[in-house]
Amino acid sequence: MSGAFKGRSVLVTGGGSGIGLACAKAFLDEGAAVFLVGRSLERLEGAVESLAEEFPDSAVAFCTGDVAEESTIEKAVSEAGTLAPLVVAVANAGGGAVAPITGTNLKQHERIMSVNVTGAFATFKHAGKSIAENGGGAMCAISSIAGTRTHRYMASYCVSKAALDMLVANTADELGEVGVRVNGVSPGLVETDAVDPFMLSKEIYQDYLNCKPLARHGQPEEVASAVKFLCSPDASWITGVNLAVDGGQHLRQGPDVSSLLPNKDG
Repeated sequence: MSGAFKGRSVLVTGGGSGIGLACAKAFLDEGAAVFLVGRSLERLEGAVESLAEEFPDSAVAFCTGDVAEESTIEKAVSEAGTLAPLVVAVANAGGGAVAPITGTNLKQHERIMSVNVTGAFATFKHAGKSIAENGGGAMCAISSIAGTRTHRYMASYCVSKAALDMLVANTADELGEVGVRVNGVSPGLVETDAVDPFMLSKEIYQDYLNCKPLARHGQPEEVASAVKFLCSPDASWITGVNLAVDGGQHLRQGPDVSSLLPNKDG
């Protein structure tokens, strides 16, 4: 531990599990205070309990809420600042679904867009202002290979991540002058609860592996390491970057998830 973030706070949306929780651990290991945001009280309480056991001398707090609602982010940014000056925000909250375009419920599409794009927009808006007022820092979005490679039957998710990539670039362009760097990471298949359907299907999982030069799935800690680097002083001259953390899958293509479609054979 270098203590690069000692005396500073880090905000992580979707921080109760998976990549978000791994990011929280990565920053706590560097001396930061961490504030988590998510919708599940039970999941967040479990995360805070486990973090307190692993990092007993660190400050960890949370609030529940929907990141697509601006009031949730405003509250989170304000409360994160009570732990220590906010210098990093990780826009990790997200979601998706598998469905053909012609069979996608419009409300489901709008929900994916609101969480993945509007939630990140609100995070960048409010956290960016706070970080700038604290002398500068960094923000990072968790995007996806789906933002740059088509994933059949996942159009809403793909479009949301492509929009997120442009949001990262545009925010980086605007906030650089106030000392706030903004980057993104684009994971491939990472072992979290959210991708259980993909990993439990031998057919889909093998297709994923065939699409990766490094023929294995990733771990949340591997993504968190990239996030920590991009938000650290070691990346002080890097902004507007979208870093693929996907075993090289961006060199090939997205997976075939058609076996998950309802009524596939009917």
